[in-house]
Amino acid sequence: MKYRNNVSYAALVSCFATGLIMPTVVHAQGNETASESSDDGTIVVTARRREERLIDVPIAITAYSAEKLERQGAVDITDIGLTTPNTTLEASRGTNSTLSAFIRGIGQQDPVSGFEQGVGIYLDDVYLNRPQAAVLDIYDVERIEVLRGPQGTLYGRNTIGGAVKYVTKRLPQDPSFKARATYGSYDQAELVVTASMPVSDIIRVGAAGARLSRGGFGDNLTTGLENYNKDIWAGRGTVEVGGYGEPVLIRISGDYTKDKSNPRGGHRLIPGAVSGAPVLDDVFDTRGGLNDPIQDIEAYGLSMNITANLTDTVTFRSISAWRKDDTATPIDFDALPEVDLDVPGLYLNEQISQEFQLLYEGDKLKGLLGFYYLDAKADTLFDVRIFTTFDGLTAYTEANVDTETYAVFADFTYDFTEQLSLSVGGRYTWDERTAGILRQNYLGGGSPTFGGAGIPFGAPATDFEGSANFKKFTPRASVSYQPTPDHNVYASFSQGFKGGGFDPRGVGSNAPTTNTNGIPSDAEIASFLSFQPEEVDSYEIGYKGSLLNGALNVALAGFYTDYTNVQIPGSVACTAQGLPSFCGVINNAGKATLKGVELEASARLAQDMVASGDRVMLSGALGYIDAQYDEYITNIIDPVSNLPVPTDVAEFRSVQNTPKWTASGTFSYSTPVGEGDIYFGTTLSYRSKTNQFEIANPYIDQKGFALWDANLVYNAPDNRWSIGLHGKNLTNKRYKTSGYTFVAADPTTGAIIPGANGQPISVLGTEGTLTAYYGNPRQVFITAGVKF
Repeated sequence: MKYRNNVSYAALVSCFATGLIMPTVVHAQGNETASESSDDGTIVVTARRREERLIDVPIAITAYSAEKLERQGAVDITDIGLTTPNTTLEASRGTNSTLSAFIRGIGQQDPVSGFEQGVGIYLDDVYLNRPQAAVLDIYDVERIEVLRGPQGTLYGRNTIGGAVKYVTKRLPQDPSFKARATYGSYDQAELVVTASMPVSDIIRVGAAGARLSRGGFGDNLTTGLENYNKDIWAGRGTVEVGGYGEPVLIRISGDYTKDKSNPRGGHRLIPGAVSGAPVLDDVFDTRGGLNDPIQDIEAYGLSMNITANLTDTVTFRSISAWRKDDTATPIDFDALPEVDLDVPGLYLNEQISQEFQLLYEGDKLKGLLGFYYLDAKADTLFDVRIFTTFDGLTAYTEANVDTETYAVFADFTYDFTEQLSLSVGGRYTWDERTAGILRQNYLGGGSPTFGGAGIPFGAPATDFEGSANFKKFTPRASVSYQPTPDHNVYASFSQGFKGGGFDPRGVGSNAPTTNTNGIPSDAEIASFLSFQPEEVDSYEIGYKGSLLNGALNVALAGFYTDYTNVQIPGSVACTAQGLPSFCGVINNAGKATLKGVELEASARLAQDMVASGDRVMLSGALGYIDAQYDEYITNIIDPVSNLPVPTDVAEFRSVQNTPKWTASGTFSYSTPVGEGDIYFGTTLSYRSKTNQFEIANPYIDQKGFALWDANLVYNAPDNRWSIGLHGKNLTNKRYKTSGYTFVAADPTTGAIIPGANGQPISVLGTEGTLTAYYGNPRQVFITAGVKF
């Protein structure tokens, strides 16, 4: 198999964004969510692609408006994870741009091709098939929405945990200009400029550009590079035709992001086993010597959305999309100058998609029919260099995974009475995965792909070509009862599935075989590398109410989820063709039960207290989840027969990246000052103990912790200009977000096995790999904005 360049497509992409200002907490379902306040203060949403009161919609979503994000000083999409219940959004280990997302105990943190995400990420309603370049920076944003629970009907495959939507702003009818500048600690310097103008009565053009930079939180003591820095250029251009009363709206946009940030180096948690290198005092410092390839992330796409009102009750919508992203990254697992466990990698992704929707809105019946198509290519290439173990030993992997998906779907709501309504929907998906996997050992240096001088050694450990097809129907249903217009009691059921495929890191030569010559057949290799789709059945009941004449808004939901065929991907030390190596392991380990409660509320504590028009608010979110494996089957080598024995180790495994408790509270005060207004808010967020992987690890797992933020913002009359002071993580808490572990552990309990010196024993490389990555330290910055 030869190195493959991604195929270029000429396609247009689409996005659809409507609405005004989002409230802090919105409960909705569907694709396009917008909101506005009517004359009586009622919040109106278009979550199911039609205008509905917020309280009428029977599924939960937390939404963040542009105004709220600016007040919070939010920088990128991960900032909202700390204030959304039962949600984890983190940058994935070695880069600033790859996203790890978990909602209600379901997600995926392995970024290599072949493994699907459990939480769907959407940019202007375009599904991002891969997690690379999915840590979206916040600029030119209308709102960000986090939908919790399976969204299989309207969003499709790989949204079994939920979905995160980033929605950009519609162009206004009048000329506009907006600029925001930021300066703060660690030399944070940012500038975002947005401008638009009408070309004619029905044509508008606009553009937004962002320069986002920050010095490092620490240093790489070997290469001299700043560690955890930020160096991003981004832009977006849009052309709109029609809309604003016209029966047709065409919106064409393109976006581009270039991330030249340095690689993020991990912090060693144990001394070097051979070198004796001590643990560094500063968790943001590192010693990793790998800096090839130079880290470089580039992502771009085109979009076109067409919405046509065919009649008063029927609307047609077309969403077309093309996107591409390339990531080059050097990951120094051991975080030491020696080439002990170094992984240079390339992630090359491209996708084209098309969606058609036909919407109907009658007096009692409302809903839509739709068709969706996705053709995606994901190539992952990487070396695993363990030179200190065996002279210049490299295991090179090239995994090319193609996905082709078709789906038809429908979702309708019928109002039996003004109090009682029923929603039903379903989606049928055809999913084909095609994989080409090459695994080749080199001696004397790295692979030629990464400029190494290594010489191929032996036959490929894996040289696989194969495909698999999956089909699935995912229904949903909900019933809502509203005894009065300000109260809604609902119950829902939904299903979802995440695609199966082939392990891109698997070693085919290690496949079990019945052949007397010990060489597995093609069928045995295919079976060994393949895994089946995950499936969930989710049940939810909830109450939403507006009380005390709108002074108190409450949303309470309880959920129960059966999670089956759970995919557990990972990497372990192994032997391949008689040499020490790094092997992928994945299986459908078994079953899990996820059940919990989520409460979101906002309360107006006082009004006109000190001055006319002032307001004291308290808002908060609380999430509880009991996530347990009911079955977790893994192969454990029998010491007598030396053969693998399937063993249920569920009692020793935990659901990763899923703290039992998540909570946040924001106390705010706003008051008019002259003709402008001033806002002060302070937020405390808490997350209980978090396991980074299924096997508990006292080194990299994070104990419960709290973060404290505060924001002070002044807005001039008509929001013509503003200035804000923002503080993040004011107590300067150090907390782990991810890590790597390659040390000896008990295969059943997962307990780390200490060596004679009391330190963990390395199983790959000589130094021992236990490294961690940390969330941002205390940051204080000032923002200033103008708008015309």
